[in-house]
Amino acid sequence: MNSQTAIFAGGCFWSVEDTFRKIPGVTDVVVGYTGGSTEQPIYQQVCTGSTGHAEAVQVTFNPAEVSYEQLLNAFWNMHDPTQANRQGPDVGTQYRSAIFFLSPEQKLEAERSRDALAASGKYHKPIMTEITPASLFWKAEEYHQRYVEKNGGAACHI
Repeated sequence: MNSQTAIFAGGCFWSVEDTFRKIPGVTDVVVGYTGGSTEQPIYQQVCTGSTGHAEAVQVTFNPAEVSYEQLLNAFWNMHDPTQANRQGPDVGTQYRSAIFFLSPEQKLEAERSRDALAASGKYHKPIMTEITPASLFWKAEEYHQRYVEKNGGAACHI
């Protein structure tokens, strides 16, 4: 299989992970932290908002079954991209909306997708989602992996 990777942040990573897992063609989703400066961050550090990291998901997918564009569309629909540094009751830079691109092609597709959403009239406020180069992705603690699945549907904002 020719797999590819995408990284998204859309608030609390539990529900973002669970939503991406349900998309046919997605072969794995890992929750973690990225976009900040602290090495090997732990949840308690990220929660303070001082690390610069966002709660994020690393999505592995088969492009023969699901395109990056389809993942972008799912991402836009699973959270409110007009909120800055928050989703629902979760507030802080760690809950920001972001697309961390891994190639120039992903950057271009993400920008096109964002611009099309902004022009669509769906939202009456500006899209606040960052589109930024991917940095090191730190896997979150094991108890965060597959959290919704392990905890009987308990989730956050989505």
